[in-house]
Amino acid sequence: MNVSENASSDEYDFWHIEKTVPCVILGLSFLIGVPGNLLVIYIILRHVKQRSHTVVLILNLAFSDLMALITLPVWIYAFADSWVFGEVFCKFLIYIVYSNMYASIFLITAMSIERFVAVMYPFALQNWKRKDALLKVVPVIWIFAFLFAIPIIPAHGLGEEYDSFQCTVRNYTSDEQEIVCLVVETLVGFIIPFSILSICYACVGKRIQQMSFKTKQRSTTLIACVVIAFAVCWIPNHVFNLITVSSIMMKNSSTETSEALKSIEEKGVFISGALAFISSCVNPILYVFIARRFRKTLRETGLRKLFTQISISTTNEATKEMSFISRKASSTQNHTSFSNVSDPNL
Repeated sequence: MNVSENASSDEYDFWHIEKTVPCVILGLSFLIGVPGNLLVIYIILRHVKQRSHTVVLILNLAFSDLMALITLPVWIYAFADSWVFGEVFCKFLIYIVYSNMYASIFLITAMSIERFVAVMYPFALQNWKRKDALLKVVPVIWIFAFLFAIPIIPAHGLGEEYDSFQCTVRNYTSDEQEIVCLVVETLVGFIIPFSILSICYACVGKRIQQMSFKTKQRSTTLIACVVIAFAVCWIPNHVFNLITVSSIMMKNSSTETSEALKSIEEKGVFISGALAFISSCVNPILYVFIARRFRKTLRETGLRKLFTQISISTTNEATKEMSFISRKASSTQNHTSFSNVSDPNL
């Protein structure tokens, strides 16, 4: 056996391992995520009558995650064997996955902004509730998610990976188009939203430390966990996007480095893509973990009580914060009045 045959054999063995790992990850994600998200949707629709903004956003997030997870049996079959479902169905499933990515990060961003407004500007939050602003925001989130996912349709298609066809190949008309698409995907799908999330939680954390009373932190903690889980699961995917961009930009200046980066991206793209699906199945686990404290003392299920308490505590936190602001303003006004009376120059 010559050197080229040995190299080909090594590549085949690596491909066999590389596609086995995603199959295991995707299988576990499907078995955990589909029942979990269905349970969250059922509990909220069936048992939570008065739904706060946070709970409505959690409901939409569960639906978004479920929409992506139900595609997993097709991906598992394709990785285990090859893609046999045609190019149109390939593009459709890719579109569903990317729509879910954008919808998830937009919904999580909306939840963080809602927490920020509830703590920092509770009067504005009450005004939003009176005007049913969320009924307008959620459809806009879904519209933008579907719109931002459109460029992926012409870019993705079927391609040969070693000895089989896979629905994982990006077909761009030029390097410039690929760079623009990948950069926009990473900026809109991660960097910009995550920057907003970080600013919101930095402000919320600082504000909570200044409060003279202890607010219920259950909903804030829950959303923070969802944000962290999303970031951990999606960072590898966007890192490989940036590696691909770097590889393209270094084609002319440093061919060896460009090829090395391209090799890294090709070897990690399937596993990073599979890890992204974990973000769609981990949220129900987080809800159960946070709701575990309710099981010992209440007859209601932990999840049902959790979502009910989030709806109640969100309203209570805003009311307490408004009361706190009013008392602080009143105290400041009284102090100013006293100072004016005591001032002999007045």
